[in-house]
Amino acid sequence: MQTLNDNSKVMPVVAALQVLADLCHDDQIVVTNQGSARIWPKLRRRSLDLHYNPSTMSGAIPLALGLALSQPQREVLAISGDGSLLMSLGSLVTVIGSDVINLTIVLLDNGLYEVTGGQETPAARSAVDYAGLARAAGFPSAAEFRDLADWQSQAADVLALPGPRFIRLVVSAAPHEYLTSSTPPLAEQLAGLQQALSIKA
Repeated sequence: MQTLNDNSKVMPVVAALQVLADLCHDDQIVVTNQGSARIWPKLRRRSLDLHYNPSTMSGAIPLALGLALSQPQREVLAISGDGSLLMSLGSLVTVIGSDVINLTIVLLDNGLYEVTGGQETPAARSAVDYAGLARAAGFPSAAEFRDLADWQSQAADVLALPGPRFIRLVVSAAPHEYLTSSTPPLAEQLAGLQQALSIKA
């Protein structure tokens, strides 16, 4: 497997996320954080989307897991960065230990701690097999994509595989204009999510 620092193919991150946004079901919950929390609201805005910023790094997967457990009738999509996942690799084991099946984790792997200044992650110069880690943790469905055309043509099928699902997307850094934009106010998002889920505050 090639490292991110060589000439291997990577996808434009906005285009990669647009594929997910186009396939998102009306009743699906989407949890983003860090870089994806700044991009997703520009692609699609729904009450069932929670853009978790200001965020604790590595917080998207545990938060999405809690929502998946409390809303078993809905599919939940967690979009996390590689820097965040590296801070909480144990969350993959926790997902499997929970027996949840209605959760998809999408890892945006660009080899960077993007929103804190673009520093390389410890894995940026090595060949970390994130999909392999997910399989070893017990994920029944794990896949990875580097080519946008492949991702576009196979995304729907991969998202329909038995859950929980893990998908690694090897992507470019986000365009600067996305990283400088703010996410919708968290209080407003939470109120919309509670209403959409019919949860009383």
